[in-house]
This record gives sequence, C-alpha cells and structure tokens, in this order.
Amino acid sequence: MTGSIGKRPHILVTRPAEDAEPLAAHLRAQGFDASTEPMLEIVWLDGPEPDLHDVQALLFTSMNGVRGYARRTGRRGLPVYAVGDATAYAARTSGFTQVESASGDVYALADLVRARVAPKAGVLLHVAGTKLAGDLAGMLTEDGFSVRRATLYDAVPSTRLSENTGRALRTGTLDAVLFFSPRTARSFVRLVNEAGLIDCCRTVDALCLSPAVAEAARTYGDQGVTPWQDVRVAPRPEQDALLGLLPEPSGEAG
Repeated sequence: MTGSIGKRPHILVTRPAEDAEPLAAHLRAQGFDASTEPMLEIVWLDGPEPDLHDVQALLFTSMNGVRGYARRTGRRGLPVYAVGDATAYAARTSGFTQVESASGDVYALADLVRARVAPKAGVLLHVAGTKLAGDLAGMLTEDGFSVRRATLYDAVPSTRLSENTGRALRTGTLDAVLFFSPRTARSFVRLVNEAGLIDCCRTVDALCLSPAVAEAARTYGDQGVTPWQDVRVAPRPEQDALLGLLPEPSGEAG
C-alpha cells in the first residue's frame, strides 16, 4: 500500500455496525481516518432458549453467535469452542468461563474439537446464523460427532453504498477496505459495480482476513477482472493480523 507522506490513510470497515464502529474508533485512535460501510445488518431471531439437552459443548463461529445466544438464555455453564480470538473474547465477556479459541477458521475449529472432545460424550451445539461459512457440522459428523445447529440470527446484505463511501471512491481519498468474510467482500464489490464506481477501486487496496475472503474480493462479473490496486491476505485469520497489513498512520507503507 502506498500513501502520501503526512496524509492520514483512509480505511473503510465493512463489518456489521455492532463491530464496525468499535473497530473504526480504534483505528482513529491509532492515527487513521476510518469510516464504516456495514455490508450486513444483523437481525436477531426471536424464540425460546436453545435446546441444551444432551449438549456437551457450544461451538461459536462468530461474535454474533455469542450475542444471539446471550439474548436467548443466561446459561453459561457449558464449555465453549470458538473459531477465533475475537469470538472467544466475546464469549468470556458474556460470562463463559470455559473458553478455548481455535485462532483460525472453521477447519481449525474442527481440529480443536477433535483434539478436545469425545464424540460419545454428547451433542455439540453450533450456534450460528442463517448463512454459514464452511461446513463445520459436516466435517465433525464424519468423525462421529453429533452436531446440532441453533440458528439465532440473520445477516441481511446491504442494498446500496452510502453517500460518504461513494464520495471517497470518486475523489480517490480511500486507501484501503477491510474485509472479514467472503460474503461482505462479494456484497461490496457488487454494490460498487452497481454504482458505476468499480474503476475507482484501482487506487484502493483490499485487505482480507483469509484466502477465501480475498477470492471473493478479487473478481467481479464474467471477465474475472481484479478491480483493486492490490489484494492482500492476513498471515493468520485474526483481526490483529489483518490490521498488521495497514500502513503506518503517517501514510508510509508498513
């Protein structure tokens, strides 16, 4: 990533609002210009407490899964296996005391569960949204685990870009976009294309949490053209590793 000396790099955060605003505030405190463009709106699904009968542990693949669970029940006695450190932190702050992080993706979480849990000890409850990234249940059932899914929220895609983001793209003041999931990356590229601003991404870097996210951000349309100045992938699928791809706040490359 390149930038003018002395210019505060402008970073766009595309996470849902619940997570985007705190991250943008953190980036501003570090000396960046940061704005938000949530690509997904989290809609909580109402219903009874999750069925914990015969459940030996909870599997969380997102912070929103933790939030959805906490909205439904105050029960915190079960062990938790979380996909990453941020999700594990959310579980601990919501009151869980037995929490382990896979510090990775669903494949790493499946490996952690295999190493820690006996298939015959009970059901694994995967707390998730209506859309899943990866087939965690499929991977674990192949090894004899019984996995039940509790769907507690929906993530509704945004339908248009905000005026602020459109202006930043048109004026060339946006330096990088942070993408945390394939779905948000695809949504952003689609909306930028629909707004007729895809060529404005030629001076913008796409910073991606994983190779799957980068693949979603990298191409659009039938031609498979990469719209970005650069597409970079975090060395580990964790927020701190992703933020490590940012330039120095002065605008110099990091």
